[in-house]
Parts: sequence; C-alpha cells; structure tokens
Amino acid sequence: MSRINDVGGMSGFAPIVEEPDEPRFHADWEAHVFALNGALIRRGVYNLDEFRDAQERLPVREYLAASYYERWFAAIRLLLAEKGVATAEELAHG
Repeated sequence: MSRINDVGGMSGFAPIVEEPDEPRFHADWEAHVFALNGALIRRGVYNLDEFRDAQERLPVREYLAASYYERWFAAIRLLLAEKGVATAEELAHG
C-alpha cells in the first residue's frame, strides 16, 4: 500500500528547494516539538517506528498542507490520543 509520504517517482510535485545555510529550526516552536518528541520516545510513550507511522497515517490533505514540524506535532498529538495519554479534547484545547 502506498502512502502520501511515498512520492518517489510521482509527477506533479514541485522540486524541493534547498535553503543555503538553512537553520535547523525556523521558529522556537519547532525546537520545542523536536525536544518533546525525543522526550516522549525516551520515556517509552511510543517508539520511532510508531512516530513515523503516525505521520504517514495523517490525512493526505493535512500531510501535504503541513510543514515538516507541523507533521511531527500532528503525529505526536495522534499518538498521545491513541496511547490514552491525553484525550483528543485535551489536545485540541490545550
């Protein structure tokens, strides 16, 4: 089964534009999402394979509209709800 993240060989996608001297994070929130993901993996809430799978299961429109770390954050929220760590309502309303 092909998922949206598996676009190798597909046409219709714009080329990837590389930023010279691109910073690791474009905003503070991205660094926070990176750190949160690492902490949750180290605590055993989920593992890296589950995290990758959660990103790949995002709805196609959401996946394509999201930035790199927006996909990370969406996957984290999905996994926290699936694992019973937080409810979808708690995650939606902070």
